[in-house]
Amino acid sequence: MAKGFNKGQQMGQGGMMQQIQRLQKQMEEAQAKLAEETVTATAGGGAIKVVMTGDQVCKSVEVDPEFLKDMDAEMLQDMVLSAVNMALDQSRELQQKLMGPLAGGLPF
Repeated sequence: MAKGFNKGQQMGQGGMMQQIQRLQKQMEEAQAKLAEETVTATAGGGAIKVVMTGDQVCKSVEVDPEFLKDMDAEMLQDMVLSAVNMALDQSRELQQKLMGPLAGGLPF
């Protein structure tokens, strides 16, 4: 084995560890940002509104009282389900937008 081979390998590992630590910090910052940012989805022409964070926490569900006058329970459930699923999709897109580039920075 060449003299000094292990020394160079150890220095390379240290640089990789620093890169991983930087990436971990960036991921933590992106996750904190996701927890703060929100997306809003609507259904029923805006009668149902769902607000969700980028880390998929549902913050609110609003139903326009006027919408309830001519609504049956099954239709209301379908509209709420639709709005929640749309909000989840938007939240996942936001997550991919913020976290996706970080995955490309992995050193392995």
